[in-house]
Amino acid sequence: MKSAVETLNPTRVRLSIEVPFEELKDSLDAAYKKINQQVTVKGFRKGKIPARVIDQRFGRGAVLEEAVNDALPKFYTEAINEAEIDVLGQPEVDITELKDGETLNFTAEVDVRPSIEIPDFSGIEVEVDAVEVTDEDIEKSVEQLRERFASTSPVERAAEDGDVVTIDLEAKVDGEILEDGVASGVSYTIGSGELLEGIDDAVKGLEAGGEATFTSELKGGSAAGKEAEVTVKVTQVAARELPELDDDFAQLASEFDTLDELKADSRKRLENMKQYDQATQAQERVLEKLLELVEVPVPEKLLEDEINTRKHNLEHHQLGQMGLDLEKYLEIQGKTAEEFDTETKDAAVKGIKTQFVLDELVKQEKLNVNQEELTEHLMRRAASSGMSPDQFAQAVVEGGQVPLLVGEVARGKALAVVVEKATVKDTNGEVIDLDDEEEETEAAEAAADSTEAPEAEEKTEA
Repeated sequence: MKSAVETLNPTRVRLSIEVPFEELKDSLDAAYKKINQQVTVKGFRKGKIPARVIDQRFGRGAVLEEAVNDALPKFYTEAINEAEIDVLGQPEVDITELKDGETLNFTAEVDVRPSIEIPDFSGIEVEVDAVEVTDEDIEKSVEQLRERFASTSPVERAAEDGDVVTIDLEAKVDGEILEDGVASGVSYTIGSGELLEGIDDAVKGLEAGGEATFTSELKGGSAAGKEAEVTVKVTQVAARELPELDDDFAQLASEFDTLDELKADSRKRLENMKQYDQATQAQERVLEKLLELVEVPVPEKLLEDEINTRKHNLEHHQLGQMGLDLEKYLEIQGKTAEEFDTETKDAAVKGIKTQFVLDELVKQEKLNVNQEELTEHLMRRAASSGMSPDQFAQAVVEGGQVPLLVGEVARGKALAVVVEKATVKDTNGEVIDLDDEEEETEAAEAAADSTEAPEAEEKTEA
């Protein structure tokens, strides 16, 4: 076999491959064997039909077609390995010449990972929010905890903001009661915004036994997105009672003995959260600066596939779970279809560039991923997916996604290298030292993953 490579552009090549006919022998033998198992010829046992009879009865062309289809992936793989090409996606194959007994010539056009030059990035400077926890932040945190320990007691008065009402609901569309539009004994906190738009105004002022009708757009169910006439009946009004903010509350709501100790712990936790947010912000802004320094050509087919994947995931997974379609989503977001397409393309381009640049840094810095790092990343991914670590690990292994996870960790480490050499200052002008290695790597992985395209795995099937 002989092959030659022609560069069509920085992200696409054409391989021209010539295969002497004798190198097709194994594939021809396999083709005859396969056809033997699929056909019957009177006078011959199944699987024992001579090659000449198959040629006469079914045509030599059918055998050649089967043999070529079997042989192409092997010769294509040999050609890209010989040329040391880092291919992306499936090739477009064209058989240019097939002469029985003489030669097989074909071409394969395929996207390739572009060659990237990483410049000196030690001069990158970014600004991030300062870590500041105010007394107001502490009070808000403690108040949220207090809300969780609120109790309720029935009252004989009209419902007010903050009350918990028990209600029965009935929804009609075009005068017909929906099968899934009836609910009884629903508990709802007025002002929480957790149910239908308009329900707060409808129930406020009603006592137990009171009833009201209002119009609202349904968020889910069989008539999602449609206007419905909703009848709500209040069966009970209960007032929420918050516990006193004192040492007894601290002992009830935490492991601390005093309210001062609880507030001190709240301050520490808020500082840790803001420090993590600050680290993540630093990673994201350093990444933005890095991408501005590097010229990264983006393969058109890979970009097209990434855009389609993002749209599909949004429409069929995220929006589907919320009972929305794309048109309604754009209406809520206040965007046109053109604006959505532009934003999706920009995000896809950024994701692909991020992966290419960080992958190049992984090679340049000779970064490796050990088992402990992979396990920690797997644990974090499992927690964010709502699965147990064992369930997530099994899904990853069964789906052949271990290399993808390894790539995520490696790219996070590559970004951490860049951040370490960058100058990061907060809005007060203070230089920030992101010296918590575990926190820094975790934040870097999050920043790298947030814009990342799906792993562009090498494909060798023709």
